[in-house]
Amino acid sequence: MAEGDEQHVVRHPDAVRADIRSWPTGRLLSVAARVVEGRFHDFLAGHGLTHAGLIVLHHAAEGPLTQRELATLCRVTDQTMSRTIGHLRRSGHVVKETDAHDRRRVLIGITPGGRRVLDEAREQERRSDALFGALDDYAGFRDQLITLITAV
Repeated sequence: MAEGDEQHVVRHPDAVRADIRSWPTGRLLSVAARVVEGRFHDFLAGHGLTHAGLIVLHHAAEGPLTQRELATLCRVTDQTMSRTIGHLRRSGHVVKETDAHDRRRVLIGITPGGRRVLDEAREQERRSDALFGALDDYAGFRDQLITLITAV
């Protein structure tokens, strides 16, 4: 092996599994997040969705909202939300409708197809074998993550 080639050695999966117990918790969380996100991305892509689009559907399912309200809830810019809504409209997941109480306002509402794919995504997430592999206590795991994220 030439000098410097050691950087390009591919480690056998069993070697990674043996080494994983020595990893710091932060690395475990980071890698786990990427693994789950990748699996969920594949599911969403098969339904013409992105993670951003799924978050919009989640908020729109509560009732029609303006683009600015959705951008605020999703913590993105108006321009980013505009692109996400455009993609969701082309996919048939949302519609734009005029507010009956204020005709100057345009609301984004979820379609029946959008609600169906949102329900499927929520079910897919709940099925621990689909995304989370060998979790014994999905609800407990969620609670622990929420506690970790919201701890001051």
